[in-house]
Amino acid sequence: MIEPIARIRIEIEDTNPLVWRELDVPLSTTLAMMHDIIQVVMRWWDYHLYEFEIGDRIYGVPSSDDDLYERKVYKASGLRLATVLERGIREFLYVYDFGDNWRHRITVLDVRQGDADVEYPRFIAGARRAPPEDVGSISGFEEFLEAVTDPEHEQHARMLEWYDGPFDPDDIDEQHLHMIIGDFAARRRGPLMSHRGTGRKKPS
Repeated sequence: MIEPIARIRIEIEDTNPLVWRELDVPLSTTLAMMHDIIQVVMRWWDYHLYEFEIGDRIYGVPSSDDDLYERKVYKASGLRLATVLERGIREFLYVYDFGDNWRHRITVLDVRQGDADVEYPRFIAGARRAPPEDVGSISGFEEFLEAVTDPEHEQHARMLEWYDGPFDPDDIDEQHLHMIIGDFAARRRGPLMSHRGTGRKKPS
């Protein structure tokens, strides 16, 4: 099936070196599906709330608590990427885990017709492994990296135990990402995602 697709770039703000990914996604992708895609390519585990900041609106999973903060949250499942582009918006934010506050800048680099023999979404490229869940924001991630990459660091063993294995900041495991995004593409017309475990199953 030939459909219009967008090349998007996802960057986690304030990471240095920068953590980023590029993908081709259909314009029919809803923000809720975009959330699932980002969870996969950043190896998050969907333990926390999220929202998209697009123009002057917030999209996520509406809650009765929103009234307490005098904010309107629109359904992420109700907005497609095509509509975002029709509004003239080519850059927006995705925020995951309001405690650690991981801010992902999403930029639409290009829009074109997809290839008939390619299933989308499709992983294109990326660099640097994303922070682990619950590592404690940018400062916590920097401390974690310092410890896990230095065998002589006094917290080295404790951090490896906490993460449940080694952590190579340069290895994003492209083969795994191609495979799981390919699986997502194959399932796109059916139930969303089966990548989440029921327990804390961390990637090594």
